[in-house]
Amino acid sequence: MAKSSDNSGTVIIKKYANRRLYNTESSSYITLEHLAQMTRDGRDFKVIDAKTEEDITHNILTQIIMEEESHGQTMLPVSFLRQLISLYGDSMQAMVPQYLEASMDAFRKNQNQFRQALEGAFAGGPLAEITKRNLDMFEAAAAAFKTTGVVGGAAPGAATSTSKDDDIAALKEQLAGLQDKLNKLGS
Repeated sequence: MAKSSDNSGTVIIKKYANRRLYNTESSSYITLEHLAQMTRDGRDFKVIDAKTEEDITHNILTQIIMEEESHGQTMLPVSFLRQLISLYGDSMQAMVPQYLEASMDAFRKNQNQFRQALEGAFAGGPLAEITKRNLDMFEAAAAAFKTTGVVGGAAPGAATSTSKDDDIAALKEQLAGLQDKLNKLGS
């Protein structure tokens, strides 16, 4: 019987020569999309080459990023990729992984604080559902500070008795209140 996880609860995924990925926990073949979803769900996994027993998790995660970048909007700007590539072989290369990890941890913390502030600002208001959908899009895109979706207009089926200008004015007023809350959080 295949070992489904190691002692830390990490799911073991075996990659076979035919490029198929086998989840030993569920005893089923999976795709890179499944692994991406496991990552989003916070599930820890380790991918090993079925023949050599080599840990190839890093390669698979890089492959998932490449797949994600090729579908829809990209998250990694070209300038960032160029800078990252230029650090390979540099004397600072050993410090980059820890720096990037710390930066992403700080970003995630700020993202959660931003999300909580927005939820508090719009809770119970008439735009609560629109705000919730926008926040979900922000998280999916890992662009918590991008606000283009917030001013996108009314939701389908929303009451049309108020004018568009009134809706925009109300949104601006709510955003100003939100800015005040963010400033208080930052203090």
